[in-house]
Amino acid sequence: MSTASFEVIREISGERLDVAIATLMEISRTAAADLIDDNLVKVNGKPGSRSYRVQLADLIEILPQPASLAEPELIAADFAVEIPVLYSDDDLVVVNKPAGVAAHSSVGWHGPNVLERLLQQGHRISTSGAAERQGIVQRLDVGTSGVMVVAKSESAYSSLKRQFKERSVSKIYLTIVQGYPDPASGTIDAPIGRHPGADYRFAVVAGGRPSITHYDTLEMYRYASLLRVELETGRTHQIRVHMAAVRHPCVGDLTYGADPTLAAKLGLRRQWLHAAELEFTHPTTNERVQFSAELAPDLAAAQDLLANTLN
Repeated sequence: MSTASFEVIREISGERLDVAIATLMEISRTAAADLIDDNLVKVNGKPGSRSYRVQLADLIEILPQPASLAEPELIAADFAVEIPVLYSDDDLVVVNKPAGVAAHSSVGWHGPNVLERLLQQGHRISTSGAAERQGIVQRLDVGTSGVMVVAKSESAYSSLKRQFKERSVSKIYLTIVQGYPDPASGTIDAPIGRHPGADYRFAVVAGGRPSITHYDTLEMYRYASLLRVELETGRTHQIRVHMAAVRHPCVGDLTYGADPTLAAKLGLRRQWLHAAELEFTHPTTNERVQFSAELAPDLAAAQDLLANTLN
């Protein structure tokens, strides 16, 4: 898929950018907003925002979505992979997403995805959202495992999307990074945008989207540190980009500068990054609910090697 370009015509001049894209591409406004939120829309060469009012002769560019952000070294899981379900009711399903599984289908990704597997496992999914992302209210990188919620009902989709947008969802991750962050606890507040040299990478860049990561060191090993990370925002690759930016890349994350020798010693073929906890308000009961996901075997084995063999 190549970049799609549109020049604003008189009939849509003055409309919001999301409305204009929906009209030009004949897609839903929600799908158009998702493209903007994914930083895939430029207006006159600059990142667009939903509320921007387009003007006559503005040039709107829709960038191709990266191949599910599938990085060169990433290995897809088997298509028959079972998606472990942590909780399910009429409104939502919470899973422990395995590595090598995308959140949803996308151009260039040829492995399994959460939506298709859940449907095959007998779960009903909300029809809200773009066709290929129906029910998706959050995404985890293909190479990141852990807790993820998918909407089943339309009301749950609306509620959860709003909670993520308003940052009322608590998202806790565990990651092992190279070296020892100094200070041991802190906040990284640095804007993130698409990397100028590679579609599947992101970077701290001037003019990027505001991105805030809080971290605490839980344990230190000979070569690395175990961190508890809480995201205030939810940008693509946020933890990976921020930790690489402070020169402490996630162990095993070759895309963002991790040491391949250490990754090989630990048997890692992906970043040591796990979505450990997710807390939000249930769309129907209005109660705060919290879910946690156990470490995947490859991450647990790598941590054990760090703690007991390489220390």
